[in-house]
Amino acid sequence: MKNNGIGTKLLLAAVTIGVLAYFGMQGLRYFSDPLSTTLAYTYQVEEGMDVSGYVVRQEQVLADEPAGLLRLERKEGERVGRGGTVATVYADQASLDRQTEIDSVKTRIEQLQYAREAAEGAEVSLKLDGQIMQNLVAFRSALAEDRLDLAAAPGGDLRTLVMKRDYTYSDAEDLSAQIGELQTELKTLQSQSAGSARHITAPAAGLYSAVVDGYEAVLTPESLEEMTPSALRAAKADEGAKSQVGKLILGDSWYYAAVLNAKEAERLQEGGGLSLRFAKTVEWDLDVTLADVGPEENGQVVAVFQGKTYLPELTMLRRQSGEVIQKSVEGIRIPTAALRAEEVDVDKEGNRTVTEGTGVYCVVGMEACFKPVKVLYSGDGFVLVRADSDVEKTRLRPGDEIIVTANDLYDGKVVG
Repeated sequence: MKNNGIGTKLLLAAVTIGVLAYFGMQGLRYFSDPLSTTLAYTYQVEEGMDVSGYVVRQEQVLADEPAGLLRLERKEGERVGRGGTVATVYADQASLDRQTEIDSVKTRIEQLQYAREAAEGAEVSLKLDGQIMQNLVAFRSALAEDRLDLAAAPGGDLRTLVMKRDYTYSDAEDLSAQIGELQTELKTLQSQSAGSARHITAPAAGLYSAVVDGYEAVLTPESLEEMTPSALRAAKADEGAKSQVGKLILGDSWYYAAVLNAKEAERLQEGGGLSLRFAKTVEWDLDVTLADVGPEENGQVVAVFQGKTYLPELTMLRRQSGEVIQKSVEGIRIPTAALRAEEVDVDKEGNRTVTEGTGVYCVVGMEACFKPVKVLYSGDGFVLVRADSDVEKTRLRPGDEIIVTANDLYDGKVVG
C-alpha cells in the first residue's frame, strides 16, 4: 500500500509538471509571437472646410403690372424663352374664373382624346397603367418623407391619369361626341374672354423664379470682383426691390461667395476640383471651381466659387452654410501597424528571399499570405489602400483578416 501511494503521488506530480510545462510553452509562444488581427473594410475620407456665404446669380427683376388679378404661368426654376409668357393679369375675378374654366375644358378634351386613342388599342391602356403606378409610387414616397412640395406634381398628374384611364371604358363614338361638345364650349369661352387679360412676357431667355429677396442688384457676379470680407458681411437686401411677378435668372452659371482665411484660400488654389455641399435644401454635392479670391483684409479674403450645373435647383437659395470639399478618398482601411514594406518568402530548405514592396499579410486558411497594396491616404493610426495585384489569391478585399502584429512573418507561415 505504501509503494502504491508513493507511485500515485509521483504520477500526479509528473502530470502536474506536464500541464504547467504545456501552459508555460503556450504563454511563451504568445508573448514571443503576439499575433493580432483585424478586418479590412471600405472607408472614405474627406478633407474640407466649413463655410458660410451667399449664392449669387445674374438676375433681372420683372416689373409689376398695373392693378389686376395676377396668375403666374411658370414653375419655379422653369426655363423661359425670350418673349415667353411669364404671368397673366386679369381685369377682374370673372375673367380669372373664366380662364380657370377654359383650362378645365382643355384638360377634359385632352383626356377624352387620349381615351379615344386608348379605346383603339390595348398598348395605350397598358402604358397608361404604367404611368399611374409610377406616379403613385412617387406620390407615396413624397408623403412618406413629409415633402408636400414634392408631392404636388405627381399628385396632380395622378388625378389626370386616373381620369384618362376611367374614360377608356367609354365607347369611341361616344367619346368623339363629347369631344365635339367640349370644343364648341371652348370656343365660346375663348370669345368671351378676349381682351380681358394681358400677358407679361420675358424680356430675355432665362430661368423663372417667383422669389424676389432684394439681393438681386446688391450681390451680382460683377460686384464680387475685388469684394472685401467687410463689404460682403455688410451686404443688405434692398427693401425697395419688390415684384409680385418675380424675376429671371440669366446665364448658365451661379456663384457662391464666402469669407475664408487667406491661408485656407491659398490651399484651395493649390488643389484641383472642388465640391460644395450645402447644409440644407440641396441633397447632393455640387462641382465647383475657385473662380476668384478677393483682396486680403485682416488675414481674410472673399473666395468666389463658380458652378455650372443644377442651376434650376438653386433659384430659391441665397444665404447658405455648407462645406467645401477639397479632397475625397475612398479605399480599404487598415491599421498603419499592419503595413509592411517588404515581402518575405521562405522555401522548403529554409532559405529566405526578401522582396521590396508595400503590402499586408492576411490570414488565408491557416497561413499568412502577403497581398500587395498601394497607399492612397495616411491618417491618424490608419491608412487607406487599394489592391495592387491582379492575382486572385493575393488581391486584397474588404472583409479580409489582416495581421496587425506578429513576429517572423513570411508568406506561407502557419498562423492558425
